[in-house]
Amino acid sequence: MPREIITLQAGQCGNSVGSEFWQQLCLEHGINQDGNLEDYATEGGDRKDVFFYQSDDTRYIPRAILLDLEPRVIAGIQSGPYKNIYNPENFYVHKSGTGAGNNWAAGYAMGSQVEEEVLDMIDREADGSDSLEGFMLLHSIAGGTGSGLGSFLLERLNDRFPKKLIQTYSVFPAKNDTVVVQPYNSLLALRRLTQNADSVVVLDNGALSRIAADTLHIQEPSFSQTNRLVSTVMSASTTTLRYPGYMHNDLVGIVASLIPTPRCHFLQTSYTPFTGDNIEAAKTVRKTTVLDVMRRLLQPKNQMVHKSLLRIRERNLANFIPWGPASIQVALTRTSPYLHPPYTTRVPPRVSGLMLANHTGIATLFKRIVYQYNQLRKRNAFLEQYKREEAFRDGLGQFDEAKEVVMELIKEYEEAERSDYLSGGKEEEAANAGADQRTDGVTGR
Repeated sequence: MPREIITLQAGQCGNSVGSEFWQQLCLEHGINQDGNLEDYATEGGDRKDVFFYQSDDTRYIPRAILLDLEPRVIAGIQSGPYKNIYNPENFYVHKSGTGAGNNWAAGYAMGSQVEEEVLDMIDREADGSDSLEGFMLLHSIAGGTGSGLGSFLLERLNDRFPKKLIQTYSVFPAKNDTVVVQPYNSLLALRRLTQNADSVVVLDNGALSRIAADTLHIQEPSFSQTNRLVSTVMSASTTTLRYPGYMHNDLVGIVASLIPTPRCHFLQTSYTPFTGDNIEAAKTVRKTTVLDVMRRLLQPKNQMVHKSLLRIRERNLANFIPWGPASIQVALTRTSPYLHPPYTTRVPPRVSGLMLANHTGIATLFKRIVYQYNQLRKRNAFLEQYKREEAFRDGLGQFDEAKEVVMELIKEYEEAERSDYLSGGKEEEAANAGADQRTDGVTGR
């Protein structure tokens, strides 16, 4: 029984990444640009129904809802080569078309304006599923729509579908991001990712650009090129759902093996080998044995969160939490037969690998966001544009509450490094109490 997943794409980044993702899935399942199955795509064994459904004319339609507050990216999708695969009823562009102006509060406020229409779309897709497992949100946390409208959607999905999994693919800003208020937007969105998502796949824009430069030899990658890297990772992370094997055949199985406690649900990714169609140096098919691929997955240069992974290297590459068994699970899965000759001229690597990791080093990324937020907030910089929106009409409490949640998240990851984490520090308290008693006894003598 397929366990369907509905994909929500919010904002420019979310829709750009989503466009690349659906093109990749079409190639992997032998679906052409009109949504029809290619004549050669008859081998079967794949689960198209997880991400697609069939229309009355048997075309395959993505279970996707595309949302934006300004029309440019969605208009490009609607006029692009894959325009016919989407359900035209599942596009939403705000009637004003002005966007959120890189302001979380504006994007969040517009959520209440679009709520009824968007939730109708979501309900329609949910009702059309036989066994809905959950939702995937694609977005960026730096700007206005992906962070603000994305936050609104996370809250509403949690209320409306409390028993369904919510996984996000969240693009975090680079350290020198051009959006000056990105620390505000990121902190506010990170609160919702902490409280309202079950699993967050963290994608660091800085790391993506570095991978494009180091591996694909593209010194100034375009958004399209970095989005293609993200879509490659998304495709790989859903392969076991679409080409089922002996384990991790549904989303809950993947999440359960990676997330030991509910709050620590931020996942890092690594992928190898990346290849590029247009770059000669990136076309080389290297040695790709299983052992070779697993070695590369642990190298920071292949990881999607760079700064925090340097910390892993400093700690002898990979240390494991003291309160749980050292856990590396390997799932071997089939790949699409349609990505190989004679269906394509490309020669893909014999073995490729994706690593999903839950590591306490991710806290350094959250600390960076808090530090950048503090630098802006202590100067009261750029606050007026937020004060004009409904969420801040009664003061700046939204910022303070978000910071408190993120600081608690950082503390949670730091405490997870302690051997008595699962007992809530009671073992250490008991040891200290015992030491106090012994000290008192010595003093009494």
